[in-house]
Amino acid sequence: MPLHVPPAPAPALRSVLTALGSPTAVREVHTPALRTAQQEAVADHPLPLHVLDAVSPEGVAETRLAGWRFLIRCDERAVAAAETRLTPDGWTFSHFFEGPYIASTERALRQAESAAQPYQARLLSVPGLYMLTLWLHGDCASDGTTGHPDPADLLVPLAPAPPGIAAHRPHRVAELLPVLTHRVTPAPPPLLGSPA
Repeated sequence: MPLHVPPAPAPALRSVLTALGSPTAVREVHTPALRTAQQEAVADHPLPLHVLDAVSPEGVAETRLAGWRFLIRCDERAVAAAETRLTPDGWTFSHFFEGPYIASTERALRQAESAAQPYQARLLSVPGLYMLTLWLHGDCASDGTTGHPDPADLLVPLAPAPPGIAAHRPHRVAELLPVLTHRVTPAPPPLLGSPA
């Protein structure tokens, strides 16, 4: 089934296209692949970027939309990404970057294309674990900006994943969320021995 990618807000896309067209913005970033690209750079695959803030005692993930991430392609391959964020004045360009999550995102999107059921593609960041996942949401009609991970949704950890969590292996939210919650929850202080 085809993977559904929600359309990014027009101002977010415009801000990325403006930054791509600015020699200053491209030259001053720490993205050598983008700076030295010989072909025209284009913004592709806009993905809403959500952040996992907390998990309620009932197991509901509390997330918030942090921005939109675009893969930046040159000559049919992603060489960087651009991120936008919401300000009081609307969507604005934040920064360009590169690194292992670019190729990992592409790989996860290709894997998701072969899923048996349709999903909407999103990104879910787990800051406490320095982890990023491709979130395959079951509500394809959503605009991508709201909602919580449903227990039946899939999370595909991107590489590099934290130790003990396999990258590029799809996990149901119901099975991976408790593991993530356990890892980001601080351990209680050790109990002192009882008096003699």
